[in-house]
Amino acid sequence: MLRWIAVALVLTAGPAVAEEAGFDKALGDFRALHRTEMRKANIAGSSFYVVRDGQTVAADHLGEQDAEAHVPVDARTIYHWASITKTMTGIAIMQLRDRGLLSLDDPVVKYVPELAAIHNPYGDTGAITLRQLMSHSAGFRSGTWRWRNHDWQPFEPKGWAQLAAMLPYTQVEFKPGSRFGYSNPGIVYLGQVIERLSGEDYEVYVDKNVLKPLGMHDSYFDRTPPHLLPHRSHSYYVRDGQRVAAPFDVDTGVTVSNGGLNAPMPDMAKYVAFLLGDPARQADYDLVLKRSSLKEMWVPQIAAGEDFTQGRMAKTTQSGLSFFIDRSAGVRFVGHNGDQNGFRAYLSLCPDQRVGSLLAFNTETRGVENSAANRETAESRIALATDGLCEALAK
Repeated sequence: MLRWIAVALVLTAGPAVAEEAGFDKALGDFRALHRTEMRKANIAGSSFYVVRDGQTVAADHLGEQDAEAHVPVDARTIYHWASITKTMTGIAIMQLRDRGLLSLDDPVVKYVPELAAIHNPYGDTGAITLRQLMSHSAGFRSGTWRWRNHDWQPFEPKGWAQLAAMLPYTQVEFKPGSRFGYSNPGIVYLGQVIERLSGEDYEVYVDKNVLKPLGMHDSYFDRTPPHLLPHRSHSYYVRDGQRVAAPFDVDTGVTVSNGGLNAPMPDMAKYVAFLLGDPARQADYDLVLKRSSLKEMWVPQIAAGEDFTQGRMAKTTQSGLSFFIDRSAGVRFVGHNGDQNGFRAYLSLCPDQRVGSLLAFNTETRGVENSAANRETAESRIALATDGLCEALAK
């Protein structure tokens, strides 16, 4: 009898054991690639976390956060997360929607009437919706600020008045809703919606409604508070084979909703745990955003496969609401990447496997371009290799 029980236990445990062995091998392979590519590409510092079933199961810190002073990267190192900020902007919009303050199909001019001054050769600017802004299909240009040629100029425009002054000289680039076109200004406009409906600065609203409820106490926007400065990573560019320093501790000004987030890896792991969900913690997580609304953000809205600067950098990539969605080897991926001022960052979720990864670099090895060649930078090769973790669990 005991023999049959033992056989049954082996048969039951077999697939699970194989799954874990496959995951462990994939993790080992990734770690080897991460270290090799970093060394070859002259990347100063990088961190990598894996969150599984709400727990951090891998935490790697490589290289230096300050290459001049030789300060090593550690768990307190603060990276700039750039456009991953957009996912929090989207969550804030969904919070306001769930509170009955807006509809996703409302025209943005309802909340930011100054946008009516934008020239739209395709029709009424007043018909452009919040949903189109969230899915990057509203027709606005990519860059926020075209004038930054000197060190004395602000990193980004400091106030809304500077952007508002440009609106009569701005035009819609393509018919809204007809295609994908990644737009930083579009997310800045969403930031204005958040501020005007909540009556609070964007940074204050997100701190109160996302960061603090999730326990992200060392996370903040733009300039670093003095008590955290020793942990703020410097950033670098590799140009002509040489690593050069980027400006330190920059301020994204009025574009904060587009890319102003700074955070250490343990805080971002809390964010990933929230995104993946946990039935045992759902009551707490629902105070930030209910699960059904988060899943709504992951429903594809429009194809984004022609833009190799964003999302999965693949022909199959689709844009949801402030997140990118893709499938590979039978795995559904949800996430966002970010790049600004020498930092590169990647957030990738596999909701069906309940796994998420975070990858941050403080060095940009080559400027982002809208080309399949963008997949061949060291940062992209490392980021795309995280797919293997989820694929191992999906087999």
